[in-house]
Amino acid sequence: MPENGAVILRHVLVLPDRDAAEEVAAELTDRFGLAEEPHLVRDALAGEDDAEDAQWLVVVEDPDGRYDPEALDSLADEHEGWLEAP
Repeated sequence: MPENGAVILRHVLVLPDRDAAEEVAAELTDRFGLAEEPHLVRDALAGEDDAEDAQWLVVVEDPDGRYDPEALDSLADEHEGWLEAP
């Protein structure tokens, strides 16, 4: 926990592939006016070495709690993904 006691909120959107993750990251910036660009992370499951169908995560830092989880989940759903529960 940060020294000032603030809770850092992070949203994780799970997408089926890199293209979907990149589209969602761009839409997040446009729709929500993010202060910083979302992070893209490849999420390889155990046993997957170079599987092209690995899931991708879009990580959105939200220290002020400004972003509506339902809207984020809806956006992920439009791209066959979901918002990971906190």
